[in-house]
Amino acid sequence: MHDMRKLTIILTALLCLTACQAQTASTEPLLTGAEVLMMQQLPSGRVAVVGNQTSIVGDVHLVDTLLAKGVNITKIFCPEHGFRGTAAAGAKVENSTDTRTGLPIISLYGNNKKPTAGQMKDVDIVIFDLQDVGCRFYTYLSTLHYVMEACAESGIPLIVLDRPNPNGHYIDGPVLDTATCRSFVGMHPVPVVYGMTIGEYAQMINGEHWLTDGAVCDLTVVPMLGYRRDSVGYTLPVPPSPNLRNAHAIALYPSLCLFEGTRCGVGRGTDWPFEWVTYGTDTLDLRHEPAPSAFTLLYLKAMYKRAPKGDFFLKNNFFDRLAGTTGLRKQIEQGMSEEDIRTMWQPALDRFKSIRAKYLIYN
Repeated sequence: MHDMRKLTIILTALLCLTACQAQTASTEPLLTGAEVLMMQQLPSGRVAVVGNQTSIVGDVHLVDTLLAKGVNITKIFCPEHGFRGTAAAGAKVENSTDTRTGLPIISLYGNNKKPTAGQMKDVDIVIFDLQDVGCRFYTYLSTLHYVMEACAESGIPLIVLDRPNPNGHYIDGPVLDTATCRSFVGMHPVPVVYGMTIGEYAQMINGEHWLTDGAVCDLTVVPMLGYRRDSVGYTLPVPPSPNLRNAHAIALYPSLCLFEGTRCGVGRGTDWPFEWVTYGTDTLDLRHEPAPSAFTLLYLKAMYKRAPKGDFFLKNNFFDRLAGTTGLRKQIEQGMSEEDIRTMWQPALDRFKSIRAKYLIYN
């Protein structure tokens, strides 16, 4: 049964590729991996779901949909921001019980970032369905890594349900130096914006042996139908986290998140998070500016020039962990132009593009 399900998913992926290659613009409606899964044989046995408020089929939560179809869900794992997506960034997320279904919810944020062997004992298969935004420091990628590692160690198959990447139409930014800057906000040698869906990214984690000791997860990716990587402006039906509330903020996020490692604010606690930047009484208001179509250092360099010397970057090296390198902070301090800075990270970016190409599912 497991082999037949894999064959069905492989055939679906081939059909998706053929459709994408046969046309310059997609005319069919987009179906997410969760929606495609509902057209296939559903998993049997004891199922754990890694999900949050973005894990929907139409307008119904994936967990509710699977339960209605008789799937035996034993537990829910949730990432940063919690199962319903209401916890603030960095806030401790406790284990709890889902009031709607009575299922236990296990937090994968805080001290328990990786499912333990005990938490995997009553599980035969794991379904992962989280909406990514295409940025290295968005922690759902790290949750994916640890879930894949736990599955590999326990010999449990993992199904990743693919979803669109709203920043998937480009690749940019410095590539993370895993020797000096690896953390929960960046675990792999990838650029700030990597231009892959979360399903493609899962394949890359496996293929590049990035799990501990080179372990490989029994991975199946359920691909989308009707998705094209150049679909600029795709609007997510559900905000992926409390401070990414609209498409404009999501487009600005790759460039503005670096401010989290500085003394500037990015609008958290306001009605416009990641749409403006503040330093004291100085404000850089981007709410009515066109959303950038690429990663840029323009905003960072502009605010750095306004700040007193030596009082811009936080002293905890968080900026370096977000940037993925100690070099960018030094280059900003030295007053290097964005063009010259980009020249410095281009060789590593080119190497990443060659690696990335091996794992792409879509045009």
